[in-house]
Amino acid sequence: MTNNTAFADLMAFQRQTEALSLVAERLGWDQETMMPRGAADQRGEEMAAMEGVLHARRTDPRIANWLEAAEAPDGAGAAQLRLIRRSYDRTAKVPADLAEALARLTSVAQGIWAEARARDDVAAFLPTLSEVLALKREEAAALATGGDLYDALIDDYEPGATAESLGAMFDRMRPRLVALREAVLAHPAPAPLVGHFSTDSQLRMSRDLATAFGYDWSRGRIDLAVHPFSSGGGSDSRITTRVVETDPFNCFYSTIHEVGHSSYELAIDPDYAMTPIGHGCSMGVHESQSRIYENQIGRSRAFTGWMFAQMRDRFGTFDMPNAEAFYAAVNRVQPGFIRTEADEVHYNLHIMMRFDLERALIRGDLAVKDLEAAWNDRFKADFGVTVDRPAHGMLQDVHWSCGLFGYFPTYTLGNVYAGCLNQALRKAVPDLDDQLAKGDTSAATGWLRETLQRHGGLRTPRDTIAHACGFDPHEGPLLDYLEAKFAGLYGL
Repeated sequence: MTNNTAFADLMAFQRQTEALSLVAERLGWDQETMMPRGAADQRGEEMAAMEGVLHARRTDPRIANWLEAAEAPDGAGAAQLRLIRRSYDRTAKVPADLAEALARLTSVAQGIWAEARARDDVAAFLPTLSEVLALKREEAAALATGGDLYDALIDDYEPGATAESLGAMFDRMRPRLVALREAVLAHPAPAPLVGHFSTDSQLRMSRDLATAFGYDWSRGRIDLAVHPFSSGGGSDSRITTRVVETDPFNCFYSTIHEVGHSSYELAIDPDYAMTPIGHGCSMGVHESQSRIYENQIGRSRAFTGWMFAQMRDRFGTFDMPNAEAFYAAVNRVQPGFIRTEADEVHYNLHIMMRFDLERALIRGDLAVKDLEAAWNDRFKADFGVTVDRPAHGMLQDVHWSCGLFGYFPTYTLGNVYAGCLNQALRKAVPDLDDQLAKGDTSAATGWLRETLQRHGGLRTPRDTIAHACGFDPHEGPLLDYLEAKFAGLYGL
């Protein structure tokens, strides 16, 4: 077997694995959007079967032989080999029966969590959460091979990141975030948007917003879900949103956020399709796209001015006198229970709390039975508000039912990356606000597509951001942006 033959055989095998992985992901999308509720147990078996097939392929002994013999034809090929080797080494550490058990349990657990959340019934979810946690700790022990369990799980979502490095960054960020929050909350809050906005009207405008951000409807679609998400890649990347008829911002910004994720996947070089580098390179980098779409672009004074005019056209007169008041309402700062609805000042504090709690769960320092009390105590200490119901507390996020321990910190990392990208974008496109005021995001999305999105997983996460920005990522640009923005809004 020649070097070229080994590489070609490996990539052909990998293409089939990638295709099957996308099929499994489509099953997950269907479960959250279209699947009949009574099909949950069967879907769990289907997901377990798919995971068994995928695990067998990802640990196929031929991969080791191909990797040893293969020679990359170019830089992209070298990146392919790097990611295949990483996947093979990690997957081989996890027993197949454990991988299947996790897939089966987390598929069923999502439905149990959703029911418990709807009924505010923590006790109904705790036994399942305990099972998920036990399996995730078992998986982490297999991956860590004597190292830190939580680090092993973080590495699934943000290769190269550790709890120590993330914790140190959070420690640097927290004092400035808390000081900004206290300064802002010392001033009167702007008036919120009040009114009734029908589901159909919100969904029509959410489609128009997705279009304004360049979403490719020929390769995507939008549906409703309890917890908005995007799914898929290549030529099929779908988004979901949710509707609260008294709060259209929930729908609009969930949509813009998920368009950021989906647009990343759809922009990746078609030559990388069905290969390891044909995906976003990490969840932190992925989140940078959704957050810069949602916040630095979507919540900017310029773009909200255009949004205000669009809402006037669609909804007629509503309780908001002008575009500046609308901008203030979009960016209104107030302590709130729900992470996904949090303003930019509070959002990262939500993540830091979850980071500490799940790290304690994985390390065995916090028992599942004590999680609700720990959550409520920490929330009161961090936000000065008492949690009023479990759906506003530990039951609000889907992540733990899915077994996504180690995922939460990538949200703040994504915000940090977005701050760096925004700084570079503004330098590259100095008249950006003039364009956004017309509802034209093409210069911003085009710059992101060219400098970052089209490269997929070609580079490591930090190198991906550094390549796009021209400097190594750090938290400074995000904190500077937040302080400048909210000082202007609140007259600080």
